[in-house]
Amino acid sequence: MSGAEPAAPAGGIAVVGIGADGWDGLPEASRRVLRAAEVLIGAPRQLDLLPGGDCPGERIAWPSPLRPAVPGLLAAHAGRAIAVLASGDPSFHGIGRTLAETVGADRLRIHPHPSSVSYACARLGWPLEETETVSLVARPLAALAAVLHPGRRVLVLGEGPETPARVASLLRDTGWGGTRIRVLEQLGGPRERVLDATAGAWPYERTDALHVLALDCVRDPDALRLGAAPGLPDEAYEHDGQLTKRYVRAATLAALAPAPGELLWDVGGGSGSLGIEWMRTHRACRAVAIEKSPERAARIARNADALGVPALKVVTGPAPEALAGLPTPDAVFVGGGLTAPGLLAACWDALPAGGRLVANTVTLESEALLAEAHRRHGGELVRLAVATAVPVGGFTGWRQAMPVTQWSVTKRPATEGSDTQRSVTRRSDTRRPVTKGSEEG
Repeated sequence: MSGAEPAAPAGGIAVVGIGADGWDGLPEASRRVLRAAEVLIGAPRQLDLLPGGDCPGERIAWPSPLRPAVPGLLAAHAGRAIAVLASGDPSFHGIGRTLAETVGADRLRIHPHPSSVSYACARLGWPLEETETVSLVARPLAALAAVLHPGRRVLVLGEGPETPARVASLLRDTGWGGTRIRVLEQLGGPRERVLDATAGAWPYERTDALHVLALDCVRDPDALRLGAAPGLPDEAYEHDGQLTKRYVRAATLAALAPAPGELLWDVGGGSGSLGIEWMRTHRACRAVAIEKSPERAARIARNADALGVPALKVVTGPAPEALAGLPTPDAVFVGGGLTAPGLLAACWDALPAGGRLVANTVTLESEALLAEAHRRHGGELVRLAVATAVPVGGFTGWRQAMPVTQWSVTKRPATEGSDTQRSVTRRSDTRRPVTKGSEEG
């Protein structure tokens, strides 16, 4: 940023990244912004890094919870020169996102500082572009499970001094006890320190609150292998038999064709496998599992945690009634309850143009419904058959599983006066994101 560039747009807000090295580590452009600010907003530890004589502005610490307080706090100081302090790069898991969503990106002037992840990769010699990063700030610890693969390097943004011990416990419990953990504390500051041990032998109950964890992932020899592609082993799921089996599941996910940011309705969730593996394809994918059995709904939530997608939303109730008020899906999977009156029509009506619907069944009654839906709306009707080699006396033979009939279709744009046009007109637009988590300051 040049010296002639304004500190912030007219009526806007300056956002200044700061590291553990405090004032000494700031470039002159950031220092000028902080000197000129009439209001300085940040976490107490960030405000304490600023020298009083150089930065005379009024100091205000963020309240907790932070996000709901942002609009009112900024409005209370409208018309004054505001500078917000952030940890490292404000746009990387930081307050920059919250401010952009609250006041608009055009009202911000962001002055980034090296992020903790950049510092960590510099210390470790890891290529930043090949390193997975997971934030546990105001996010469930279970989210870490989705990125654990042998040989992968993962950086974890911790939430507090107990985070490394909690991460080590999760790794031990999920078959990753041999993983090397390094805790890099106070990166870039005079009190920088590294703690180093394996998850299985982790000795530290607490660490410095300002840290990054570096994981060199090592799977225990007897731990179940979970790949990155759909079609996880059936043994990965807790279930009571209501489970779309591995090979059919992989074919079903291929037909659903998840893309980043899309939302799936998994209707008749069973054990939650379709919604879980939809979300595992990309961290931005979202899913809602609809399951009428409270016992199975609880099981879906446990499976989602165990497989690293705790943000899976579970709705307990019968479909189609339980579909009312849900955000508009990009895709719908119907894995059970096809004969429930109005279910298939409700799922079809909920889809926007370009949305996909996939339905599986093993019964003749439901197959007849899918054949009629295929006649009306087109798409593809296929029969999936899987056979497994099993012992037959002293020989080996094939055991055939029940064949699965699958209908998959993409909803075409409606034409004036068509049945689709009328159903879309009747349906109110409830499209909104399903998100979880918050930003760190």
